[in-house]
Amino acid sequence: MIEQKIKQAVRDIVDFPKEGIVFKDITPVLKDQMLCSEIVDTFLRKFEHLEIDAVVGIESRGFLFGMLLANKMKKPFIPIRKQGKLPYKAICEQYDFEYGSAILEIHEDAFKKGSKILIHDDLLATGGTISAAAKLVSKLGGQISGFSFLIGLNFLEGKEALRQWSHNCVVLAEYE
Repeated sequence: MIEQKIKQAVRDIVDFPKEGIVFKDITPVLKDQMLCSEIVDTFLRKFEHLEIDAVVGIESRGFLFGMLLANKMKKPFIPIRKQGKLPYKAICEQYDFEYGSAILEIHEDAFKKGSKILIHDDLLATGGTISAAAKLVSKLGGQISGFSFLIGLNFLEGKEALRQWSHNCVVLAEYE
């Protein structure tokens, strides 16, 4: 089962990036090519019924599987980055997350209005980061087909924040 394989590979880092946080480190997952392929194939099966025009990935770990997923779907990959990292005209959205706040940006010409977008990130916690990404996609006239995550921290109830955009939320490894 994919969930068990991911959980066995993920490493917990206590008190990172600050005291009281248990960081879910996916770098051991990335060392396992077979597991990475299985993860992408699982996402593909879960979203095969949806119409998707592009995959958006959130900096930086959302780029890893987001790009692989877009490539396998034969769809464009669109990065959402931290403020000041995109070279062209961008729109931005400020948000709060588990241990701070930040600003995300997307190029203003990232996709055509009305495009159906899958948003990917590595981890769903409170939903702050992914909600900011959804707001950016919406500002550009995108329709959110769904969300995908490698890991979900269910006890932080991030899925609730996403329901206003889509009920298609796939999390491969959930922690209660």
